Amino acid sequence: MSIEETPVAPAPAVPDPAVFAEEWESWHRERDARLADPHGWLAITALHWLSDEPQTFSGAPGRWSTGPEGVVVELDAGTELVVGSETVRGRHLFGVVPERGGVDAVWEDTVIEVAKRGGHDVIRPRHPGHPARTAFTGTPAYAPDPRWVVEGRYEVFEAPRPTTVGASVEGLRHVYDAPGRVVFRLDGREFALTAFNGHAPGTLTVLFTDATSGVTTYAANRSLAVDVSGPGDAVVLDFNRAVNLPCAYTDFATCPLPPAENRLPVAVEAGERIPRERGPVGGPSE
Repeated sequence: MSIEETPVAPAPAVPDPAVFAEEWESWHRERDARLADPHGWLAITALHWLSDEPQTFSGAPGRWSTGPEGVVVELDAGTELVVGSETVRGRHLFGVVPERGGVDAVWEDTVIEVAKRGGHDVIRPRHPGHPARTAFTGTPAYAPDPRWVVEGRYEVFEAPRPTTVGASVEGLRHVYDAPGRVVFRLDGREFALTAFNGHAPGTLTVLFTDATSGVTTYAANRSLAVDVSGPGDAVVLDFNRAVNLPCAYTDFATCPLPPAENRLPVAVEAGERIPRERGPVGGPSE
């Protein structure tokens, strides 16, 4: 998967507590609304890996395969998909899907995502009636606290560093170009986190774990968006907006794991916590 897109909102240097909490609540509601979209991450019913042998899969019509020309589906008579603005029947060639790219094909009320992850072509049906979506009641999170808004600096590498990381799917690897790192202080200690390019221009994505991981926050990873569009190298890290990646909610995601150097030895008691769907969440602040 691509690194989860999250909105970036710069925090004020000395935020008014009431305004700070209100802005965070609005942001958090928007996050949950995107998760609960009828064809969002919670609607995925399966992750199917394609091969050169045509195969049928639950939740998707036709027979699917991949080869030198890319992903192909062979639809049964009377079955059709809508790809972009085109209605397709019979044999349809999606072509070569770029790494971390994807194409959506609509079949009745299901959206079938055709994608490439870690060099492998996959399809993921997304159905609005999937129980993971219909039962979703929101993501637990720590109460917003301005103390977790910290200043830092962005150090650009001389050249982007290709960085290989693991994935939430065993055996899969992702490679990202790291343009630099973010340096900051917590509890009197200095830390540095390798950063990847964000979705929006002028933003970075930082994947990390900390001492809360596997205890009150999701074990594998969390993500933080950092705005670097301002002048100079000064940045703000608002850990209140540390978010779960899709793999925290579904086993059908292929999320990247943090680089080894991004494992913080301190407890970042801020941001999103373990989803209720993944088990009990301890502590009083949800």
